[in-house]
Amino acid sequence: MKSVLLFKLSQRTTSVLVSLALAASGLTLYSFGRFRQKTTASIPSAVAAKPQMLGVAAIGYLEPQGGVIQVSTSSFREGVRIDQLLVTEGEQVQKGQVIAVLDNQARLQAVLREAQQQEQVAQARLAQVKAGAKQGEITAQNARFQGSKAELEGQISVQRASIANVDAQLKGERNAQQAAIAKLEAEWQNAKVDCQRYQSLYQNGGMSAREKDTICLKEATVRKELQQAQAVLMQIMESRTQQVLQAQANLQRTIATSQRQITEAQATLEAIAQVRPVDIQVAESQVAATQAAVQRAQADLALSYVRAPRTGQIIKINTWPGEVISDKGIVDLGQTDQMYVTAEVYETDISRVKLGQSVKIRANGVIENLTGIVAQIGLQIGKKQVVGNDPTAEADARVVEVKIRLTPEASRKVANLTNLQVNAIIDTSESNSNPL
Repeated sequence: MKSVLLFKLSQRTTSVLVSLALAASGLTLYSFGRFRQKTTASIPSAVAAKPQMLGVAAIGYLEPQGGVIQVSTSSFREGVRIDQLLVTEGEQVQKGQVIAVLDNQARLQAVLREAQQQEQVAQARLAQVKAGAKQGEITAQNARFQGSKAELEGQISVQRASIANVDAQLKGERNAQQAAIAKLEAEWQNAKVDCQRYQSLYQNGGMSAREKDTICLKEATVRKELQQAQAVLMQIMESRTQQVLQAQANLQRTIATSQRQITEAQATLEAIAQVRPVDIQVAESQVAATQAAVQRAQADLALSYVRAPRTGQIIKINTWPGEVISDKGIVDLGQTDQMYVTAEVYETDISRVKLGQSVKIRANGVIENLTGIVAQIGLQIGKKQVVGNDPTAEADARVVEVKIRLTPEASRKVANLTNLQVNAIIDTSESNSNPL
């Protein structure tokens, strides 16, 4: 991702980068030339000493401390969408702060409530079993029986209200469409009469063909509008009727399911017996199972709230409300209050790089004169990832990643420039190493 995002350089920038990449060697040649001139002028026969290079040039890119985190969710492969996005680009967030709410939150909340209700029922059942008094058990079972009946009545009332609502919508839309059809029929009848009258006048030479065609065109237009309105009415009737039938089927299923539950509760009430140890064990197992279901539902619900894994700044929003979460995650997050440069140093130069050495960083036309120190030297040699001026020539280059920590002032300047390609000159003089 880093190499893809980084660099499309203009010819002017390319030329400057070439100059910077050769800065260390150029500076050395310049010093060598001046040294040679002075030596030639004062002691013509003296042999000039070979100059020592004091810097290592490298190309790199800016990134926040710890890199850029693509904040996502473990359920993104399930095709979930963002329901609410609670942050904006550039906003500072705290660790644990909710960044987004997924569209499965309402469903998971309902699952949790159902699991909690089942746990309450299981707890009540356990208490009833432990009580041991037959009359108490009968009373408790009777309460559950009555509760099932009440739940059935409540569900039936809700679904009947839904059916009534859909039926009312059907009637309202049907009446409105029928009124529109009646209006169009009246207009069509008038237009048809006018067309027939003008047709007769035209045949008798009382008007031109153009005038007759204009009037008859109106009749055809109104007739087409009437046909369309009648088709819309048919669609409304079919759609709403289907909704009513579906709601009625749901009602029948609810009644059948609840009736079965009521029958089971009533059978338990009638068959209740003396408490046995095995009854307590069964009730306790049911409580444990419902508690596990509650914990599982709580864990699933927590996943519908996407939280910041650490304190930082929202660098980029990858998924907006209504969109399915992709493999790019929801947002890019980084600790931009402390910026770093990841520089790629050639393997031939890495032995000269030490922790604590000062570094000068620049990017032509964007930033100048940033400073930092070498904070970390990689332990592995790999292929070059940051593409420079000549990708073909650098394809097989072997480099080591060096992390350069910018000063606080420099970090503030480039906090909004993550992934910017930069040029770094590492001062490798022995006297320049600073403690980290």
